Amino acid sequence: MLIRRPDDLPVREITDESLFWDRRAFLAALGGAAAALALPGSAAALARRAREDDKLTPYESIISYNNYYEFGTDKSDPQANAGALRTSPWTVAVEGEVKRPASYALDDLLKGLTPVERVYRHRCVEGWSMVVPWMGVPLRDLLGRLEPTSRARFVEFTTLHDPKQMPGQRYDLLPWPYVEALRMDEALHPLTLLVTGVYGKPVPNQNGAPMRLVVPWKYGFKGGKSIVRLRFTEQMPRTTWNIVLPDEYGFYANVNPTVDHPRWSQAKERRLGELFKRPTLMFNGYGEQVASLYAGMDLRSNF
Repeated sequence: MLIRRPDDLPVREITDESLFWDRRAFLAALGGAAAALALPGSAAALARRAREDDKLTPYESIISYNNYYEFGTDKSDPQANAGALRTSPWTVAVEGEVKRPASYALDDLLKGLTPVERVYRHRCVEGWSMVVPWMGVPLRDLLGRLEPTSRARFVEFTTLHDPKQMPGQRYDLLPWPYVEALRMDEALHPLTLLVTGVYGKPVPNQNGAPMRLVVPWKYGFKGGKSIVRLRFTEQMPRTTWNIVLPDEYGFYANVNPTVDHPRWSQAKERRLGELFKRPTLMFNGYGEQVASLYAGMDLRSNF
């Protein structure tokens, strides 16, 4: 479950007690107890040390330092501007190459799926990182319910477009709405999470309420927030940052310290709250779990 050492360190030992009990109430509201997912440790000594050194990023930092351009481009803008976002009721459209296309209320979409709690490292393409205790459901569990057809090779995630609620969308900074996508094998990987909570609480608006995507071995921009549509396609979808700056933001966006961003190095990162930088790990340290997805691929051209 935890990408830490020791592997059986319970969340209650690293989380404030009041937040721990809030977490239990929150999971009960979702309809089930948390399930554990034990992940094998990395063989690389550097990855092992990183896991031993992982400390949870404080909740206040997680909710106050965000990239969410729908609410502004400064890191503090999302917290300042997202409070009024209406997240209930919430509807998610399911379209394309799937056997159960429909418009689903979020509660119905997730009903009966077992929530999990996972501590993930995150790496932003700008060089900052954090360690976050997320709660949600594995995306593969939802896909099993929706039954993509054999023609579905990708799943596209579209986020809310509502300039009245999202002041950043009143400007042509990006081609709204924000769109991201995964290859189906990436979407079906057990680490890929649809997040509905953090630190024992429902995920805040500025972090992507009521549901967002988390793919921990990829740069943060792959994680679409406030998702309103899943579309299953045979062709690779065009994604927002890859449309805007294709030389800087590839479709795959796997964390790779050997491939620099055109304007800065990706070899090191700085955790929020830390003074010194640390080496960036290939696949953000999850290589043992995910490297097989990219066997035979040139990871410099498929960046």
